[in-house]
Amino acid sequence: MDTDEPRIGVFVCNCGINIGSIVDVPAVKRYAETLPNVVLSDENLFTCSQDTQDKMKKMIDEYNINRVVVASCSPRTHEPLFRETIREAGLNKYLFDMANIRDQCSWVHMHEKEDATEKAKALVRMAVMNSNFIKPLGEVTVDVNKKALVVGGGIAGMTVAFKLANQYFEVFLIETNSFLGGNLRPISQTLDGTDIQGLLAEYTEKVTSHPLIHVLTDAKIKEHAGFKGNYKTVIIAVDGKKEVAIEHGVIVIATGGSELKPHGKYLYGEDKRVLTQSELEACIMENQLPTFERCVMIQCVGSRDEKRPYCSRVCCSTSIKNAIALKNRHPDEDVVILYRDIRTYGFLERYYLQARRLGVRFIRYSADNPPVIEQLDNALSITCFDPSLMEQVTLSADIVALSSAIIPAETQELATILKLPRTNHGFFLEAHMKLRPVDFASDGIFLCGLAHSPKNIQECIAQAEAAAARAITILSKEKMAVGGVVAHVEGEKCAACLTCVRACPYAAPFINENGEAEIDISKCKGCGSCVAECPAKAIDLMHYRDAQITEKIKALCASGG
Repeated sequence: MDTDEPRIGVFVCNCGINIGSIVDVPAVKRYAETLPNVVLSDENLFTCSQDTQDKMKKMIDEYNINRVVVASCSPRTHEPLFRETIREAGLNKYLFDMANIRDQCSWVHMHEKEDATEKAKALVRMAVMNSNFIKPLGEVTVDVNKKALVVGGGIAGMTVAFKLANQYFEVFLIETNSFLGGNLRPISQTLDGTDIQGLLAEYTEKVTSHPLIHVLTDAKIKEHAGFKGNYKTVIIAVDGKKEVAIEHGVIVIATGGSELKPHGKYLYGEDKRVLTQSELEACIMENQLPTFERCVMIQCVGSRDEKRPYCSRVCCSTSIKNAIALKNRHPDEDVVILYRDIRTYGFLERYYLQARRLGVRFIRYSADNPPVIEQLDNALSITCFDPSLMEQVTLSADIVALSSAIIPAETQELATILKLPRTNHGFFLEAHMKLRPVDFASDGIFLCGLAHSPKNIQECIAQAEAAAARAITILSKEKMAVGGVVAHVEGEKCAACLTCVRACPYAAPFINENGEAEIDISKCKGCGSCVAECPAKAIDLMHYRDAQITEKIKALCASGG
C-alpha cells in the first residue's frame, strides 16, 4: 500500500457501557469524518473483539487505508493487539495510533457527559493529526541465545533453574554463598506441616544433578552487557581469584532476603534470652531450648513503621508455628503473643484458632504505645497496654522472641551493574504490578521471590514458576526483532559532546568512526532520555518525533468543532 499520502481510518469503540454510557460515541464518529485525510470513520461495540478485528482488516483493504486510529481504552493493554491486526492486513504495525477515550474520558468524567464527549473529540483529533505524520518503522532480527542466567540459589532461584532446565534450556545458577537453599536452611517445617528440610534436599538434588544446570557458588556478577536475547555477563568468584564470561538470552533475579537482626531493640544482642523467631525455631529444631515458664513473642519488630512501612507477611504465621510447637512440647508452658494485627491470611487462619485452643494468649498493642522490656536477674519484664482491659499489663518472661522484618539482600552493586530499579526499601521493582508482575522494565530480565517483596515459601515458588514461564517466551524463539521505536541521530547536527552517552541508562549511544553519536538499536528502549538531553537537538525518537508532538499540541489547542 502507498504510505506517502495518508488515508486514515478511525474506529471508535462503544465498549458496552464503559464508554458508550458516558461519551456520545456516534457524535465522536461523525466528528472524526471531518478531520484531515480521514477516509473512514466507523463505530463498533467492542473493537477488540475478533469479529471487529476481521472487519477492520476488510475495511483497510476496501478503503485503501494506510493509517489506523482506534479510539477505545488503554494503549497499555490493547495497542499490541491492534498493531498485530493492521500488520496482518498488510500495513506496517507502527502506522497506528490510539486515543484513550475510556480511561481519560468516560471513567474520569462520568458525571460530565458533554465535557467527556468534547474531550474524546479532542483526543481523536490529536491522534488523527499525529497519524498524518507517522512513518513506517523497520525492525531487524537477531538470533536468540537459548541459555539463562539465574542470580540467587534460594528456593525461588532453584525453582526457576529447574523449570527452565526441564524445558531443555541450559541454565547458569550463581549464588554468593558457598551453599544453596538460602532461608530454607534454618527452617524445620511450615505452619501447615510441610517438611522444609526434605524440600531443601529435594530441590538441591534436582538442581545439582541436572545436566543442563551449572551451579556457581561463592560467585557474583562483575560486568554485564547486551540486550534481550543476547547478553554477556562476567561472573567473578567472591574472593576475586577467578572469572568466567557467560553468554545467555535472559536473566532471572532471585537474590532473596533475610530476617532483620534488630540490634538496639528490645534488648536484642544485649541479653541472650532475647531471640528472633528464626533463632527460636533453630533452638526448637535442635532441641536446645531450656525449660521455661513463659515465652513472650513481640510482633512487627522493625516493620510496619516509618522506616519499613511494609508488612513482612510471614511473621504472624512463623510466631504461631513456633507457639504451637512450644505448646505441643510442654502444654504447661505459657506462651503469649503481643501483636498489632494477626495476619495469618488464607487457609492459615485455622492455625491461629488452633493456637488459641492450645492456650496461646494474644494481647494486642498499638504502634504508638509499643511494649517496653526491662532486664531482671531471673527473668525479663515486659510491660504493654492492653486495650481490651484498658490498663497496663506487666509480664515476666524467661524467653522473648522477636518477629522481625524481612529485608532484601544487599543488591545495590548488582542493581547498578544491571541498571535495575529498586524501591526505597531495597526490593527490586517490577515493571507493572498487574500487567508485568515478574518483569523488569528492561526486556529480558525477570524477578521472583524475596528479591521482589516479602512472601512465604509457596508464594516464592509460584512467582518463580511465573518468572520461568516469562523467560521461556524469549528462550523459545529462534530469532527476535529489535528496532522500531528507537532513537535516531542526525549525524550532521551531532557535536560528539557525549551528553547522550552519559544520559542513556541502557548504554545505547556510542561515538562511531565518523566521530558522530550513533544509537545501538538492539540496546535502545525508546525512553527518550537522549532526545531530551541533546543540546544540539540532533536526536529524534522514532514514532514520537518532534514534528508529531508539535502537531498533536496544535490539535489540542484547536477548537473542537
